Amino acid sequence: MIYLKPQFAHSFAVLFALLAIDTSADWASAQDGSLYLQPSQGRDGLTLEDSSFMYQELPPESLPRKLQLHSIITVLVDVRSRFLSEGDAQNRKTQSLTAVLADWIRLENGSLKPAPQNDGDPRVAGTLNSQYRVQSDVELLDSLAFRMAVEIVDIQPNGNLVIEGHQTINNNEEQWRISLSGVVRREAIQADNTVSSDAIYDLSIDKEEMGQVRDAYARGWFSKWYDRYKPF
Repeated sequence: MIYLKPQFAHSFAVLFALLAIDTSADWASAQDGSLYLQPSQGRDGLTLEDSSFMYQELPPESLPRKLQLHSIITVLVDVRSRFLSEGDAQNRKTQSLTAVLADWIRLENGSLKPAPQNDGDPRVAGTLNSQYRVQSDVELLDSLAFRMAVEIVDIQPNGNLVIEGHQTINNNEEQWRISLSGVVRREAIQADNTVSSDAIYDLSIDKEEMGQVRDAYARGWFSKWYDRYKPF
């Protein structure tokens, strides 16, 4: 059995106490670096601006502008339609008529008396055949594609935008007039202030052509009247 002097025993006790304090400090430091440690509440999270080397802010002219009354947007019109109609009507009638005038009368001494015919009673006979048949086929193909700038003329209480635009093109003796109107949601307008015609509610497009080309294939007033009323 080993016996230590009192002064040596006191020194060993102090040394063990210091070692215990140092080990406790290291263990606490390891707890701070643990993956399960929650970050401090005051530390902000990473953003794209802080973490990306390629991040650049857009210049003011490249940012989408806020839409307001009288702002100008561009409508991309692409309308394609096809109409097909077929009709067939048939009517046939056959009529027969036979008539005999059997009783003849004559006036004699102020009174009516029978007057038989020596050659027999006259007869009337006839047959009427009527046949009517009509067959018609109509097929229409139409397409319309263009770009047009329109103006926001009204903003509805729910935020929808009422748009309207007019365009006139003069080329020598030819003239085209195009008018467009409708209602569009703000969310349907792209960042470059363009919107497709498919996203426009109550879309109305009015196209009018005037000039020699239009006059060449336009129907005359008699053709319009005849096609409408069909007298024969």
